[in-house]
Amino acid sequence: MGVPAFFRWLSRKYPSIIVNCVEEKPKECNGVKIPVDASKPNPNDVEFDNLYLDMNGIIHPCTHPEDKPAPKNEDEMMVAIFEYIDRLFNIVRPRRLLYMAIDGVAPRAKMNQQRSRRFRASKEGMEAEIEKQRVREEILAKGGYLPPEEIKERFDSNCITPGTEFMDNLAKCLRYYIADRLNNDPGWKNLTVILSDASAPGEGEHKIMDYIRRQRAQPNHDPNTHHCLCGADADLIMLGLATHEPNFTIIREEFKPNKPKPCGLCNQFGHDVKDCEGLPREKKGKHDELADSLPCAEGEFIFIRLSVLREYLERELTMASLPFTFDVERSIDDWVFMCFFVGNDFLPHLPSLEIREGAIDRLVNIYKNVVHKTGGYLTESGYVNLQRVQMIMLAVGEVEDSIFKKRKDDEDSFRRRQKEKRKRMKRDQPSFSPGGILTPHALGSRSSPGSQVASNPRQAAYEMRMQNNLSPSVSPNTSFTSDGSPSPRGGIKRKADDSDSEPEPEDNVRLWEAGWKQRYYKNKFDVDAADEKFRRKVVQSYVEGLCWVLRYYYQGCASWKWYYPFHYAPFASDFEGIADMPSDFEKGTKPFKPLEQLMGVFPAASGNFLPPSWRKLMSDPDSSIIDFYPEDFAIDLNGKRYAWQGVALLPFVDERRLRAALEEVYPDLTPEETRRNSLGGDVLFVGKHHPLHDFILELYKTGSTESVDVPPELCHGIQGKFSLDEEAVLPNQVVCSPIPVLKDLTHNAVISINFKDPQFAEDYIFKAVMLPGARKPAPVLKPSDWEKSSNGRQWKPQLGFNRDRRPVHLDPAAFRALGHVMPRGSSGTGVYSNAAPPPAAFQGNMYRPLLRGQAQIPKLMSNVRPQDSWRGPPPLFQQQRFDRGVGAEPLLPWNRMLQTQNAAFQPNQYQMLAGPGGYPPRRDDRGGRQGYPREGRKYPLPPPSGRYSWN
Repeated sequence: MGVPAFFRWLSRKYPSIIVNCVEEKPKECNGVKIPVDASKPNPNDVEFDNLYLDMNGIIHPCTHPEDKPAPKNEDEMMVAIFEYIDRLFNIVRPRRLLYMAIDGVAPRAKMNQQRSRRFRASKEGMEAEIEKQRVREEILAKGGYLPPEEIKERFDSNCITPGTEFMDNLAKCLRYYIADRLNNDPGWKNLTVILSDASAPGEGEHKIMDYIRRQRAQPNHDPNTHHCLCGADADLIMLGLATHEPNFTIIREEFKPNKPKPCGLCNQFGHDVKDCEGLPREKKGKHDELADSLPCAEGEFIFIRLSVLREYLERELTMASLPFTFDVERSIDDWVFMCFFVGNDFLPHLPSLEIREGAIDRLVNIYKNVVHKTGGYLTESGYVNLQRVQMIMLAVGEVEDSIFKKRKDDEDSFRRRQKEKRKRMKRDQPSFSPGGILTPHALGSRSSPGSQVASNPRQAAYEMRMQNNLSPSVSPNTSFTSDGSPSPRGGIKRKADDSDSEPEPEDNVRLWEAGWKQRYYKNKFDVDAADEKFRRKVVQSYVEGLCWVLRYYYQGCASWKWYYPFHYAPFASDFEGIADMPSDFEKGTKPFKPLEQLMGVFPAASGNFLPPSWRKLMSDPDSSIIDFYPEDFAIDLNGKRYAWQGVALLPFVDERRLRAALEEVYPDLTPEETRRNSLGGDVLFVGKHHPLHDFILELYKTGSTESVDVPPELCHGIQGKFSLDEEAVLPNQVVCSPIPVLKDLTHNAVISINFKDPQFAEDYIFKAVMLPGARKPAPVLKPSDWEKSSNGRQWKPQLGFNRDRRPVHLDPAAFRALGHVMPRGSSGTGVYSNAAPPPAAFQGNMYRPLLRGQAQIPKLMSNVRPQDSWRGPPPLFQQQRFDRGVGAEPLLPWNRMLQTQNAAFQPNQYQMLAGPGGYPPRRDDRGGRQGYPREGRKYPLPPPSGRYSWN
């Protein structure tokens, strides 16, 4: 969802929703890479049933990454996508279903945002290429060094759109990938795989949600299915909450700001293209063997536990003395609806609500104050009660003026602090800094941007002296740049109006001054604020948008044709009289076809992805729709600082004019283009060990032409319709590799078939409730009444999915090994000289209790002297006994011998804690993964001796 900073705000306000993923890496033995066995239990202490991949969040970083050099060709891109999916699969390890969804043709409401993104991407890409060529020519003219320019076509990321040849090839590659993994990977053995490629209409994440909604409505659905959805968009959090599934987790790559990016010219890190100086690359390693290693680490993944977020929201939204029954599920739906006001992919956010200014917290507070008067909740199963929403919005409108004034004060305060910071930094700079070849550099930083080696030091010194003689007006403290020219930093008098602060964009609206509403409508809509009819039209379109978006999240696409026809949103104070506004949508609408969508979202610069006659409509001056494709367009910053935050003022596409123009060029399509322009569906894959395999194979043998119901008992309760696939993957047939570097699958046992979700009437309402039989996960957050009900027990936060997971610890064998190399006598000086091993009762605890007279143990072996590590135990006559209740006294020789042979430490020292045998005997049966039983025993038993326990 288009809500910048939403996830940052959410993770800071509700920190316990985040869990770092435990990832098992492939091992290497004798130069052979051993893959991870995903059939083993999940190291994250949780077993997921279904994994859903929003594939566009994988395709983009693999095809044009920001933190490493881009793949050289399309084959490398496909391999990178395969490896990324493998990483995710090895982390999550689903046991029932893998659903891979690629964005298909989107609703018209989303196409406006896609159009804006693609026009911007094309414009920025062309500008970056021009700048790159300019800098390259300058560097080569100065004699700098640059690696030879690779002859390759610039990758246009706009090709990641339904209907292009790239997306068609991607679907073929993913079919091969799925067949390969089902044949060869043990973790995929009993898995059902569904691929929804770009030919199936709908956004990827909404195709996933539609599948979950329709399966939940079936009688065979397991209400305790554990879902895991992969994607980086913030709207996935909203969609996950909207399912009302108790076990829903999101996995995403952890965002780390300021990651190093390679220069587009020299492929070195530490500078951008505009700062490149053409310096030769410094040798990495003795023989330059580290040349290809990247300085940045591999990205890590995190889990977002929506069950914990539900706990947070339940605690925050619970209200006392309500005139109606409190329902946490309905309250969460209202919270999701209120988040739409701060922005999404279909509507601009209200001017007075910014996520960085705590807009959601303000809305929640107003909601809790007003809900007593509304008489009920704002939403129900995706339908909005506009009369109650009006009360919320008018309450926001009452404080709009103060919000705008506070925003201006905060901005002025920020600029003032930044100006003072710049002054401080200038004051702390040295008054003189030599330039040119005399510029000081840190040791070992020859590859830094400013470093250079003088090929002729005498000539360089002569030029510097001559520069001094030719510039008498320059003060002696003037510093010089690397080319010998004086730097403006020292000695040059600044003008009074000169400032190093960035020029602020002009703001003609001035929301913090009186008359802001009139100026807003005049500047943004070019109408007078007194035009009540136009303002009413804007508000009505926005209200329709709110109803459409909520319906889209809870019921599916209400209309493929609807869109918000303005670039800006109205004010909250304008939401008067919205209770009687219609919120129904035209029924029976159909999505665009893939090539039609390309014509609606592509700029003319990306016309090479379209058929020639269609491309001509985008560039021919005599075209009837040439006005849809401006070569340049304005970007309104709309009070923001950066261009990417602004509004691209592009003309809206008129669907009727577009279709009329395309009717003339439709006959020019080739059979291949006609195939790519058709809408498709989902494909289901299973391996030979899956119960469905023989059932599907029998369908192909009989050649049934009618759709057949999926037997839910053979597929974990999944229901739908099967129909034969003309391009099916069949057993005992070779699966050809679309990538030259990968081998064909000659021994294939995988089978595929077309799959269609269960169908419902158009007016059917999917209930937004938790299903009967669903079990809520155990609470994770600290109860508010813990101090009263805990009987003095200390609160232990749950750090992962498993409440009984024990931290890493040293077992008795490790302490015995320490005892061999570290002194334990009174005369010893080692850290563990007088320390005993932890009792069995405390093997799983992070902190060990201290015995009487025992000093706190510092960090493991932090102060051990080198000679203590090999000196060994002291002689027998120097050893002393430290016994409870008995003073230190020397042991008799035979007792000392017996003690040394039987145990490394005194067994009777822990009789009170571990029983009369020292360490209690181990259990033969290792119990479940949820911990050991504690009946009749004050403390748990020690862990098994094995390093891992998968039971």
